[in-house]
Amino acid sequence: MQELIARAKELLADGTVARVLGWKAGDLPYNPEAAYFETAESLDEFVYNGFCGQNLSKMMIEASKLEGKTLVCLKPCDTYSFNQLIKEHRVDREKAYIIGVGCKGKLDVEMLRKMGIKGIQSISGAELTDDCETLNVSTIYGDKTVAYKDAMLERCHVCKGKEHMIYDEIIGESKDTKDADRFAEVEKIEKMSPEERFAFFQKELSKCIRCNACRNACPACSCRKCVFDSTKFDSAQKANVDSFEEKMFHIIRAFHVAGRCTDCGECSRVCPQGIPLHLFNRKFIKDIDTFYGEYQAGADAESKGPLTSFTFDDVEPGVVAERG
Repeated sequence: MQELIARAKELLADGTVARVLGWKAGDLPYNPEAAYFETAESLDEFVYNGFCGQNLSKMMIEASKLEGKTLVCLKPCDTYSFNQLIKEHRVDREKAYIIGVGCKGKLDVEMLRKMGIKGIQSISGAELTDDCETLNVSTIYGDKTVAYKDAMLERCHVCKGKEHMIYDEIIGESKDTKDADRFAEVEKIEKMSPEERFAFFQKELSKCIRCNACRNACPACSCRKCVFDSTKFDSAQKANVDSFEEKMFHIIRAFHVAGRCTDCGECSRVCPQGIPLHLFNRKFIKDIDTFYGEYQAGADAESKGPLTSFTFDDVEPGVVAERG
């Protein structure tokens, strides 16, 4: 973290960048938040640790409209989203100075709560100077020790890799955290009967309070005006009592990002209700890999996606009906 701060101060001082986009401490030890820093003094509030899970690439859409370059800190998985936004002409590469920051897996406080750990006062072991093997959690009920990997976000267990896809320089080391099959949960759902599958998603989506956190955090949801903000029909409602409406929101959103979703997991990370929204997108990704060949959105900033690049070898639309 200190190396990041020192480098950011250098780039601000020599005029290479006009501002820094990173994270600052929140009101609790496990919720740092995205922030801009425009002076060397303000960087004293900069933090980077295991809880800095937020993908900052989407914030570069607005930063690209500002004068001067913005230094942005991107983890390996974030760079896929940034590449995809370049491909869609939503960010200006020339307005960004990208520091690829090392990542050893990001943490989810909800995992600690599921372990019965409450009343958290402080957490050590999440700093990237550590080996990131053990978390020491101080609570009002006493001290607890937890394996770092047991508190990681779901997406880190199916990590796409420790390599940055785009950067100007890299600070810090990353490590492979993958220890699970990316599509295992999707395959479980595919094995359900249609009735069981419907019941599963009905149960999960019934928790939705239409806070729009998933849409607001998603780098692929970058339309200037979202269809769900239209005042011409009822989709602008938040917590709608109509069960059709709550399903429509998530299903249509998943279709809108199909072929463009990088599987960054932000939708599930920010959901206050704990809905596994990434499963919709991951199902689409799995089908795209099956029908069009393996494809990873955001792996580069030039290639066309399979759903926007027609070839005579494409599957026929009826394949879905035939498959059942």
